Amino acid sequence: MNPICWVPQDAAALSVGADEVAAALAAAGAEVRRNGSRGLLWAEPLVEVETDPGRVGFAQVTPLDVRPVLAADTGHPKCIGVVDDHPWLTGQLRVSFARVGVIEPTSLSSYAEHGGWAGLRRALSMSPEQVVEEVVASGLRGRGGAGFPAGVKWRTVAGTQADQKFVCCNFDEGDSGTFADRMIVEGDPFTLLEGMTIAGYAVGATEGYVYVRSEYPHAVATLRRAIDLAYTQGFLGPDVLGSGVRLDLHVRVGAGAYLCGEESSMLDSLEGKRGEVRAKPPIPAISGLFGQPTLVNNVLTLCAVPAIVAAGGASYAELGRGRSLGTQVFQLAGNVARGGIVELPFGVTLRELVEDWGGGTRSGRPVRAVQVGGPLGAYVPPHQFDTPLDYEEFAGIGAMVGHGGVVVFDDTVDMARMARFAFEFCGEESCGKCTPCRIGSARGVDVMDEVLAGRNVDANLILLDDLCETMTKGSLCAMGGLTPMPVRSALRHWPEDFAQLAERTSRQGAPKGTGARRGGAKHQGAQ
Repeated sequence: MNPICWVPQDAAALSVGADEVAAALAAAGAEVRRNGSRGLLWAEPLVEVETDPGRVGFAQVTPLDVRPVLAADTGHPKCIGVVDDHPWLTGQLRVSFARVGVIEPTSLSSYAEHGGWAGLRRALSMSPEQVVEEVVASGLRGRGGAGFPAGVKWRTVAGTQADQKFVCCNFDEGDSGTFADRMIVEGDPFTLLEGMTIAGYAVGATEGYVYVRSEYPHAVATLRRAIDLAYTQGFLGPDVLGSGVRLDLHVRVGAGAYLCGEESSMLDSLEGKRGEVRAKPPIPAISGLFGQPTLVNNVLTLCAVPAIVAAGGASYAELGRGRSLGTQVFQLAGNVARGGIVELPFGVTLRELVEDWGGGTRSGRPVRAVQVGGPLGAYVPPHQFDTPLDYEEFAGIGAMVGHGGVVVFDDTVDMARMARFAFEFCGEESCGKCTPCRIGSARGVDVMDEVLAGRNVDANLILLDDLCETMTKGSLCAMGGLTPMPVRSALRHWPEDFAQLAERTSRQGAPKGTGARRGGAKHQGAQ
């Protein structure tokens, strides 16, 4: 009997040769099955061979490793043992990611065998109001970054009268160091479809859209295949599972604008317009897509719904801490030894994620800063690493959890340059609708250039603080409103990077170059 080998078709695995490995295994006689990534991105391509004790994994496999893989040689240096028993997985509590890497992504039978559709079947046995209250009871908050209570949104849409309502999934995952949305859709797309169907039933929506960033072609293909299969088996369409409930789903691909991750800008794009932030009120829950009540949730938010409804909201609310309930899917990236997915209840510390799960920096140098929550998130210094990761605790230190992205920097990073990057990023991605964001980002770059050049550093830092205050209070959306967060955190926690520029100015006068102290920032991006 030919051995059964599982090879990920996740984009991260493909980027390091998974297709070539799959072809080599098939040529050698293996029955190759494609799964999503288990989330051990540092081990990709991670090939699993079915054996009596379980699926035995081999890390960083190349076509030259085919023979020991097919033999399930547990003594081989690349063998990591039975994957389900690996500490990376046994130490996690996977709720949304429970099936990712375990099943074939577009196999309806595998999805059902591993608990799929249980949430939808239970939801259809309840009234829409009861389903909404389960989500309220769970304490689920938006996983896209804002952390707004999902149940409150659902109640608002459900309670707004209209002939047509929509449910929209925000899959424009553009934050640096984030990839959980992509991984769950590429590895377990039916969970998203089930979550959206439950949401549509609960709020009275009959039409839904998944807005996907253009940089995710593999996710788009997997999602479209899953939707086609769901229609053929009655999980979507005019009569979901014979209940009389209707939901039609469509995939729309964005055009590369970071700002379309903001819900109202995304709705403009869906309507065929240039993506710009809308003034609020009215909120999308009352007047959203084409002026109709619209439920907008992130991928991870919707993917938590099936488990919540299947087991009950109270069960989910038992996880986490304070007002941050359930699990969060943290994504380790940047200069980190072991990057990947870690799903845990809220309350884990940044130190545990970076040092225990991530294994410190890939470079082997000390960690100097960690940016949490995307390019507009604060830079957190090591002395704050023991802060529990939940929305309120992080807000208390001037930071945010955001979408759960964790980007690690070692001690070669120049934090003054990183502060400049925040303004530059905002200027590139701003829709330009409001003055504080449009002009503030450009002035921020100008002021930071003066600082980096060592010209009037003290005066320019005062000006920079005033500029940050204006952007925070005056911007129409979080694009401009949050840009000062990484800038101020860099100033607050690493003043020496700025002070050195001021000291040099007093000694030498204003130099022409930037004279960066470290110059390693360009190597610190998310991987």
